[in-house]
Amino acid sequence: MNPTHLIAMFLRGLTDAETAALTNSMLRSGVTLTWPESCLPRVDKHSTGGIGDKVSLPLAPLLACCDVRVPMLSGRGLGPTGGTLDKLESIAGFRTNLSLDEIHRVTQEVGCVITGTTPELVPADRQLYALRDVTATVPSVPLITASIMSKKLAEGLNALVLDVKFGRGAFMKSRAIARELAVGMVAVGQRMGVATTALLTDMNQPLGRMAGNAVEVEESLDCLRGGGPRDLRELVLELGEDVLVSAKVAE
Repeated sequence: MNPTHLIAMFLRGLTDAETAALTNSMLRSGVTLTWPESCLPRVDKHSTGGIGDKVSLPLAPLLACCDVRVPMLSGRGLGPTGGTLDKLESIAGFRTNLSLDEIHRVTQEVGCVITGTTPELVPADRQLYALRDVTATVPSVPLITASIMSKKLAEGLNALVLDVKFGRGAFMKSRAIARELAVGMVAVGQRMGVATTALLTDMNQPLGRMAGNAVEVEESLDCLRGGGPRDLRELVLELGEDVLVSAKVAE
């Protein structure tokens, strides 16, 4: 793919079928996580990010208690939002660069893992992002969709829930653009055989009371104990419920 292709995609857009084909090509540029038939259903959550968004930290272990496995590949912060890996690295000695073998082992033994991606997974995404950056096509919704979904599909999931945020504290400022992204990602996930749902959530104010890596970890622990801010607890439970129903673990 060359810069001209990206600019054409940015200006003219892509159909759902074209976005799915691009996602599939990116996915197949590297390896994917494979799981034994005996492994419990694999589920994950992806958020487009927002100030104070620490949902992954309590949600992953909570889901692991519900007869599913959570191989969560996460990223770092972009702009004003802190990434899940940045939050975890505020814990002394916490590793976020596990190998493929370690991801498999920890997921099956512990029930969940949160780590960064590996060089073997979706290498085309890194190359494509570099081109998107220099061609000013980063905001393209189909290209965002393919980037996110290729990495999520590489996890070998049965079900995925998407938390697509909009507002002043999110990357998608308008609900309309957030909805366009959500609809596109759900369509790609379903076409690729993964039960996919999405929630649109308002980020016109921070999620929870804490914003900052270490303090967000503390607030996540409070949430796991049944405390913490109500908005955080409710969003964790809503996302968890959605993905468990999609995985046919709950009704």
